[in-house]
Amino acid sequence: MTTSSSTHPDLDWSQVRETVRMLNLAVAQTEMSMKEGDESVDTLTDAFTTMVARVQVIEKMVKSDNDIDKEQIIEQCEAVTDEMQHVIHAFQFYDKLTQRLSHVSHSLDALGNLVSDSSRLYNPIEWSLLQEKIISKYSMPAEHHMFELVMQGKSVDEILKHAPDSVKNNNDDIELF
Repeated sequence: MTTSSSTHPDLDWSQVRETVRMLNLAVAQTEMSMKEGDESVDTLTDAFTTMVARVQVIEKMVKSDNDIDKEQIIEQCEAVTDEMQHVIHAFQFYDKLTQRLSHVSHSLDALGNLVSDSSRLYNPIEWSLLQEKIISKYSMPAEHHMFELVMQGKSVDEILKHAPDSVKNNNDDIELF
């Protein structure tokens, strides 16, 4: 594997390789966004199903002819409140999704501008500037990590294998209300 890059070009440097790296970055970001989206939808589905079941339990308790057990109702309400925190967290994925897809859009636009400009296309410095511009827009640690893996020449599959660990162990500064 070649170690030539826009930051350390040698005679093996290629704008085609740089283009492929940037396209791989866009693909990896999009794939990760879709995976996280699926996980968030699953979380939302589970949370809403659980909350509906708990509210039905509360409703049965209140409608029953038996004495109302306030402790059980309080427990059920607290459990619904806990589930709502999971829902809020899962909905905040949307902010990460729009950020990540916005970064993909801007990166592809900048890449298109570079590739279509023959005066810049074959200049490693221009490619390095493009990469600096792309990474400067990132605010999430997972994006920085993904970028570094792309720059190391990792394939999209390799990047996605590494990404779940960083995503699961890092909430990328999601704030709960």
